[in-house]
Amino acid sequence: MPLSHDQITRFLKSVHPYDALPTDALDELAKSIEVWEVDADHPVYELGHAMPGVFVIYEGQIEITDENGVVVSHLGLRNSFGERGLLKDGKAATKARAHTPSVLIVLSPELVRELIDAHDVVSKFFNRARAPRATQQSLATSRIDTLMTRNPATCSPDTTVQQAAQLMRERGISSLCITEGDSLRGIATVRDLSGKVVADALPPSTPINRIMTHDPITLSPADIGSDVLHAMMERNIGHIPITEGGRLVGMVTQTDLTHYQAVNSAELVRRIARAENAEEMALVTAEIPQLLVQLVAGGNRHEVVTRLITDIADTATRRLLTLAVTKLGPPPVPYLWLACGSQGRQEQTGVSDQDNCLMLDDSVTDQDMAYFVELAKSVSDGLDACGYFYCPGDMMATNPRWCQPVRVWRDYFKGWIAKPNPEAQMLASVMFDLRPIGGSFDLFTELQVETLANASANSIFVAHMISNSLKHTPPLGLLRGFATIRSGEHRNTLDLKHNGVVPVVDLARIYSLQGQLPEANTRARLSAAEAAGVLSESGARDLLDAYDLIAETRLEHQVKLVKSGSSPDNYMPPTSLSDFERSHLRDAFVVVKTMQSAVGHGKGMLG
Repeated sequence: MPLSHDQITRFLKSVHPYDALPTDALDELAKSIEVWEVDADHPVYELGHAMPGVFVIYEGQIEITDENGVVVSHLGLRNSFGERGLLKDGKAATKARAHTPSVLIVLSPELVRELIDAHDVVSKFFNRARAPRATQQSLATSRIDTLMTRNPATCSPDTTVQQAAQLMRERGISSLCITEGDSLRGIATVRDLSGKVVADALPPSTPINRIMTHDPITLSPADIGSDVLHAMMERNIGHIPITEGGRLVGMVTQTDLTHYQAVNSAELVRRIARAENAEEMALVTAEIPQLLVQLVAGGNRHEVVTRLITDIADTATRRLLTLAVTKLGPPPVPYLWLACGSQGRQEQTGVSDQDNCLMLDDSVTDQDMAYFVELAKSVSDGLDACGYFYCPGDMMATNPRWCQPVRVWRDYFKGWIAKPNPEAQMLASVMFDLRPIGGSFDLFTELQVETLANASANSIFVAHMISNSLKHTPPLGLLRGFATIRSGEHRNTLDLKHNGVVPVVDLARIYSLQGQLPEANTRARLSAAEAAGVLSESGARDLLDAYDLIAETRLEHQVKLVKSGSSPDNYMPPTSLSDFERSHLRDAFVVVKTMQSAVGHGKGMLG
């Protein structure tokens, strides 16, 4: 069907970004475009061919498939397509076919580039990477390597306390790291000298290793400033050594932080760390939705926001463990409390349940179990009181199945890997996100390494895990490119959790399994998979960009709800988005769908 100049102009006025062009520019554009008529089942372009341009659907429906023939998107009126391949290398990254007789408006490659160069609104539209967040000079988001003192003062374990005090005085410092070679053995502070040497009248010849803090908490240069502040407030300490690969590389003290203003998340951590009961903690965690609003409004990236919010849950868990042990007495055997789910991945938002378990030393007896039943109940009840509601699937330490000796956990993982039935796949998916929170961390270290090695070596298990990971699919459909929930309470919305971030979470877990990577955080897994060669550079960049956009859209949706006085959730009506936002979100979902297809066909490294 031929289209008149007026028809094309009126149509383009209804399509972003062309609706934002000046009148004269829009008029010239309408004169320069082509109009294609494509019969049903006929191709628009083929995979790998030179792109004819960018297409906008005037009439009809277009089906987009990837290199494996998997449908990644159905498009309708006003949807555009083809820009990804055109702007990447000029070749089609997908195949496009007319599902019904269609009329397409075509912007040639030269015309697209002219528009991008001449108009910021068009440039912004076609830039599919997430816009960088504003740089913030705050402690919360600064990397530790920008805060720490490098080459901190050190001494050997046999240094006398008098020599250590003289060294501190000469250097004008308040702490010393005790090392053997490059390895950190302990830390001693001025407070140790006054409280342990002077107060106890120890002789000046006392070796420093007698009064030092052995195996102190450490952080890495890649951690962020809030990690320092949270650890200091929770543990009531003022010095944290910084290590990399077990080697001492720096020190952060309270003095180093005096030029930085603490953010609200640190204040919440401080109050929780000093709370005397779950009720006091609940008053603090009730402020998390407002904290979410402030963090997002401050321009923080989604991975920083979720990390800060998860830190609060971690602190609450450790404080509840401390209160429980105070009440019940010392544990009969070493134990480890671990989180899984979003807390395990350090990806909590404004709404979260609790997923956790207990690993016990193999020396535990049947008589000892009563203690850990009470411990688990006390902590889980406390977390529920703080708003981390009980897991609907009972994936909690209060379930006897998830409160077991390490030997039983080892058998669990071996069984799931050997016989990957649907339940095993589900449980393994949850448990591969485990992260130690409180107790004896060494109970998990060996088990994690062993399990990753066994799992990655079992091709049948990996295949089943891949199949399980593809059950959550991006919400792509015909309604402006989205498939919304069809009925029920959340009708006509997108589930930004199960159909948004979860498909990427599942992909990242598969990559970490294939590469035997210990990371639990989704973004860290994707970066580690790229570094390990499990995921191609282009595939990693595309998936990271897509994940960032989906995750930040989810947070922004929750913030809107909080601002309106509602509780945050994951169900967003696509009508709340602008044409620009819908277009970019759809493209992000297409990237995820394409990567799912690649993994499903054994091509995880392709991008």
